[in-house]
Amino acid sequence: MASVGTALRELRGAQKSAKGVSLYSRFVNRPAGRYLAAGSYALGLTPNQVTLVSAAFSFAAVAAVALVPPSWALGAAVWAALAAGFAFDSADGQLARLRGGGSAAGEWLDHVVDAAKLTALHSCVLIAFFRFPEAYGTGSAGWLLVPLGFQFAAVVTFFGGLLTEKLKPRPAPGSPAAAPSTLRAVALLPVDYGVFCLVFLLLGGGGLFRWAYAGLGAVAALFLAAFLAKWFRELSAVRR
Repeated sequence: MASVGTALRELRGAQKSAKGVSLYSRFVNRPAGRYLAAGSYALGLTPNQVTLVSAAFSFAAVAAVALVPPSWALGAAVWAALAAGFAFDSADGQLARLRGGGSAAGEWLDHVVDAAKLTALHSCVLIAFFRFPEAYGTGSAGWLLVPLGFQFAAVVTFFGGLLTEKLKPRPAPGSPAAAPSTLRAVALLPVDYGVFCLVFLLLGGGGLFRWAYAGLGAVAALFLAAFLAKWFRELSAVRR
């Protein structure tokens, strides 16, 4: 089995394109995932096992949001677990490439876990708003609609992006990859999952978390409208 150093060197030359990726994913999450992939490779883990490790971190954090009264300590723990889960989510694909390629089942498992994670996270924020209204200032039932709306925007964006990539024609073999846009990478920061996870650091702030979460939800809804228009326009030119 290759050493961590050897695996890291191989991974540096086997990275996916940075096109359409935010600065957080490009400069924080993918590099963290690269180290986790190299370590997992040295330990003999499979990509599917790494996906399950990602799920364990993510769902532990999700459950804590719903079940534990909010505090600054809880917020730090939830953020750390979500960030670790996101890094392992990047690591499973990098590990698959390091091992010579993934499988259809592995890609399916990865996307199913991602969809479940998104759905569960916003559902558990809704549960937290309902269980701890004094802490969050969510005594009004209208606040319970915020996680539902955020969940709708996040899930439709996730599914729409996946489906668009599947339906778009693949570039011809040997065609040069488009250069990543720094402006686009910055613009995508508000809807990057890793940036979204940072809001949980505010759990101890009660109302501060509520407003920051609602603000990100509003941004997610605006980006969803823009993405849907863009994807529909791109696919309108595709003939099947």
